[in-house]
Amino acid sequence: MRTTITLDDDVVAAIREEMKKNGGKTFKEAVNELIRGGRYAADVVAKNKKPFRLKGRMLRPRKNFNFDSISRLLEEVEGPDFR
Repeated sequence: MRTTITLDDDVVAAIREEMKKNGGKTFKEAVNELIRGGRYAADVVAKNKKPFRLKGRMLRPRKNFNFDSISRLLEEVEGPDFR
């Protein structure tokens, strides 16, 4: 497939470095290899990544806290300068 894209300077530098490193590859070969490498690396990371799990626990109100007045509760928890 033939297409036109605009590459950033750092990407072009990486492609040219890949061309030199691996024995005079063409620009096209270096681009394809770098894209494939990035794609496969992302697949490997995705396969090895463990799903995020959140452990829940029961929360109970603390004893000696009066929940009838929020301002009084905030004063007990944060001190008299809670505002």
